[in-house]
Parts: sequence; structure tokens; C-alpha cells
Amino acid sequence: MTSDAALWQPLLHDSEIVLRAPTQVWSGSDGSMGGAPIDGVFHGDVRHIRSAELTCDESPIEWIGSTRQGASRMVFSGLLRGIDDAMPDPRVRLTRERVVEAGAMRERLVLRNGRDVPVEATLRVRVRPEFASLHAVKAGDVAPAAFEMSVAEGSAVVRAGPQRFALTAGDGAVRLGEGVVDVEWRVRASAGGEAEASWSVALADDALVVRAPERSAPWDASALAASWLGTAPRLARWLRTALDDLDALRLALPDHPEDDFYAAGAPWFFTLFGRDSIWTARLLLPIDVGVAASTLRVLARLQGTEDHPASAQEPGKILHELRATSLEIPGEQVVLPPRYYGSVDATPLWICLLADAWRAGMPEDEVRALLPALRRALTWLVEHGDSDGDGFIDYLDRSGRGLANQGWKDSGDSIQQREGALARGPIALCEVQGYAYEAALAGADILDHFSDRAEPTAHLRDWAAALREGFARAYWIETPEGRYPAVALDRDKRPVDTLTSNIGHLLGTGILDPEDERHVASLLLGDTMASGFGIRTMSTGASGYWPLSYHGGSVWTHDTAIAAHGMLRAGLHDEARTVTEGMLAAAAAFDYRIPELHSGDPLSETLAPAPYPAACRPQAWSAAAAVVALSVLSGG
Repeated sequence: MTSDAALWQPLLHDSEIVLRAPTQVWSGSDGSMGGAPIDGVFHGDVRHIRSAELTCDESPIEWIGSTRQGASRMVFSGLLRGIDDAMPDPRVRLTRERVVEAGAMRERLVLRNGRDVPVEATLRVRVRPEFASLHAVKAGDVAPAAFEMSVAEGSAVVRAGPQRFALTAGDGAVRLGEGVVDVEWRVRASAGGEAEASWSVALADDALVVRAPERSAPWDASALAASWLGTAPRLARWLRTALDDLDALRLALPDHPEDDFYAAGAPWFFTLFGRDSIWTARLLLPIDVGVAASTLRVLARLQGTEDHPASAQEPGKILHELRATSLEIPGEQVVLPPRYYGSVDATPLWICLLADAWRAGMPEDEVRALLPALRRALTWLVEHGDSDGDGFIDYLDRSGRGLANQGWKDSGDSIQQREGALARGPIALCEVQGYAYEAALAGADILDHFSDRAEPTAHLRDWAAALREGFARAYWIETPEGRYPAVALDRDKRPVDTLTSNIGHLLGTGILDPEDERHVASLLLGDTMASGFGIRTMSTGASGYWPLSYHGGSVWTHDTAIAAHGMLRAGLHDEARTVTEGMLAAAAAFDYRIPELHSGDPLSETLAPAPYPAACRPQAWSAAAAVVALSVLSGG
């Protein structure tokens, strides 16, 4: 029986990651793997290697620092004082350079000798295979899989069913131990010289449902960042880091490697997520239309074709999540199938992305090829999205094993009244009505432009008008915090009255009048919502507020960026700049790699928000927020 502590989700805030999707390597700040629950070498949804311990026979390795050199390379620096002289200045150094490629990790060990005599050392790496599922690692309930090992001169192969890796060590001696692979090098550095050793692993998984894309990232991150270094140095540094991370997060499906999309984030969401991949591509449109087009195609190929409650699939619906195996969430009685469609917003957002990409320059023949998928998505929107006939797009888990909440705030306690009571479904989120309104009109515009035949679209515009009128009537409420749209309507059509960041997603959709957009923006900039590092997910005036609640008071930078994006579209430029200042403050606080979320602690009390310790990083839409900041500072 494992202890309760062993079943806790791993904390990530002080771990280092080197990645190139679908491969990621987590370690301590000294490069060591095995000391923290998250440590190891992952490929897809499997941790192939649990630990890789580097030692020196003649001296302890005293690690003194590390340098991240892009998303896929990191260098760790240490001292070997056991073979140094007695002078106070250290003259014998060891560096551990780690590079991750898609399906591979390489390490280069360099012994540097500043003494006037040669030094020798015996370096060892002990690798412990594991082949545990990513889901088990997240749950804190890991059991290594059975594996087989074989060794040949300078290399070893370790297999566990469809997963395997090959370890090579150049001129190192490779031996098998009890469940481990040991590598040994004897190195000699001449006076003032250096000596090297290296090893690598090539990882494979026959069950993998994603792969590295063929297309290279179309931007020059260094050049784009350099252009802002003199006028906006925080933006420059954020752009450099964010674009490196986004490049490393790109994936494709095996049967269409030419079409890339963004994995949602590392470590837990290293795969296709409809909503996340759409929003990331949408926020990146100012610098890359191509990934928007390819994301649209990928999701169109996976569009729902039948009514299937267990997977939440419906005809025309856009996928939520793709995995190699089912995902079980311990303690929540949640079991998601490998293809899961349980998101209420991915379908209208897919339509909005198609429209935005078309207007941003997506080739018309590529747009035309997606018209059948657009028609299916629009049919879902007006015929299937409203489960109870009240005129609003809503969700309800029909399987009893899916996600209880199916908007972007998908935790079980995310939709609650100001006094703390949880909403019961069907739930109609406010922002989804905004997406749906925008999508219906945008879809009608596309069909009017592209259809070769006279295609009726008046019903779409009428449907959107009715939705807008119904929204104005049903969602606006008055509370002690003022007048604002409720976060949702519950199953009894009662407004869920908490003031939340969801209202920021309404900006620019057209569902609000201009004066109401200015009012919503002012609420988001008020003390109860604006932390100084971004917009809180929930107002400090709500009883459920807590600064480290996943969706109940924390700050998600992508959420803040969507509000800024909407402010720009609504012509609220001053407000967008204020919001962007908060994002830049958060970027600086996290060394320009903003995690999935962070605390809602106010700037008035701290120079940096506390990390949410289990937050993913890098996270695609958090990184994409840098491009929103670029748009805002460029004048929109």
C-alpha cells in the first residue's frame, strides 16, 4: 500500500525541462534525474527512463549553475574539487550539456582542466529504465513496466512492449546491472586542456499517436526579439523564450506530418487539444497563418461523425483531446477515451479561427477545402450545441465518466455561485455564447464568399441575432460587485453570479454593445480582478476565491491575453496596454517562461506572484500571449 503522499501529483515549479515534442526530459536544477517525482526521460505518454545519475569516482560533483539555451538545450556546470589543487580558485570543471530532439536525448560531458598538470577522472552514468505511463506519473502512483535489456559493444537496447530505447555511449563501456544500464568512461585532460565523453538515447513507441512535424517554424525568433530589444526589452526577452518554446511544442499526426499544431503543454498535455491548439494558433496569427491552417485541417479530419455519449462525440463536433490510451483521473471517477470530444467551445472556436485565418491571408483554396467541415460545425452549433432547447450553447456529461465542466475552466469546482455553491448542468457558459455568436456570423460570411451555389445563410444570421438578444436578457446581473454578465446559466436557468475572467472572452465577439464592452473592461481592470500580473480567474469578492485555486483566483496568462486580444478588437487600446503591462510583469517574474498559471497574489504585496507548483511549463497558449503583447505594443 502506497502512502497518501506518494499519490500526490508531482510539483514542477523548481524542476528543469528540456524538450522537443514529443520528447521531454525533466531534471533537477543540477541536471540530475531521479530525485523528484517528475524526473525522467519521456517520449509521448510514457516515461522511458526514470533516472540518470552522473558521478565521478575521484571527486564529488558540486553543481554551481545551469544555463537554458533555448527550449531544447541546457548546460549544467559543476566543479571537481577532489582532483583540483589547493588554491581557492576552482580550476577543474565538469559541464553536462543536454540536447533533446524529437525521439532522442544526447548528453556531452566535458572535463575542463585549468591546472598546469594533467588530470584524470572516471565518469559514470547509471540509467534506470521504467516505461511508466505519464498518467500514472501525474497520479503519483507509478509502477515500472516489465522490460528486457540487451547489450552490445558500446550500446544497450531496452524494450517494454511497443516502447523501446537504444543507448549508445561512443567509447564508453556499457554494462547491464540489476534493472539498470551502467556506462563508464576513463578521461584524461592535459594541462590547460579538456576531455569529452558522450552518450545518447534514441526513443521509439509504436503506439504513439503524434510525431514531430515536417515543417520548420516560419519565424526568426532572434530577429523578432532583437527588433524590440531597445524599445521594449521585457517584450524582447519574452518573445525570444516564448517562440523557442512554441517551436519545441509543435507536433503532427503520423499520417499527415506536413500539418503541424501545438501541443497544449508539458508535461501532462503533450498532445493535441482542440481548444488549446486553436487558441494558440489564433493568438499567433500576426506572425504565422500557416499553423492556423494546418491546425484547422488536423481537427477537421478528426471531426465528429456520430452520436457517442462515452466519448462526447456528436456529428460536426470538434475534438477535445487525443491520446494513445484512455486517461483515468484518480479520485474523480473520470475516464476519458483516447479520442474525447468533451469541450463545448472547440467547435465555435474552430469556426472563428477559420474566419480569422482567412482574413489574415490563408490561401483561398485551403479555405475552400474546409467548407464541408465548416458546414458540419455550423450544423452542430445551431442543432446540437443546445442540449435543452433554451437557445444557449451548453454542456452536460452524458456518460457519467467524462469531464463535469467542459469549458476552458474544466476543473470540478470552477463554475460556482458567489457564495460557493457549485452549478449543476446543463451549464451554459457566458463566453461560449460569445464564441457562438461570432462563429455563426463568421461562418455565414465565409459561405457567402466561397459557395459556388446560392447557399442560404440568413438562418445563421437570424440564429445569431436571437442568441445576442437572449444573452442580453438572461446573463446580465447586479451584485454587490456591480453589473456584469454571469459566468453561466445553470440547469434551472439561474445566473451563476460570480464575477470571473470569463467575461473578458466576450470582448470583440460582437455579442456586447460597445458601451458594455468598455464596462466589462473596466471591471477586469478593477482591484478585485486585476492582480498586477494579469487578470484573476475569479474575483477576490467571491467566497470561493483563493489565490492558488486552479480556476478560482489564480491567473492564467492566456486568459489575460484573450481579454487583451478582445480589447484590441473592441478598440479599447488603453485598456489593452494596461493588461499587457501585467503580463510583462509576470513574464519577468518567471524568467520569461510563463507557466500554465500562477497565483493571484497582488502586485501591491509581492514583487513576483507565487508559482502554482503543479503548473505545466512551457504551455503553448501562455507562450502565445507574448504575440498578443507584441500586437498591443505595436498599436494593434
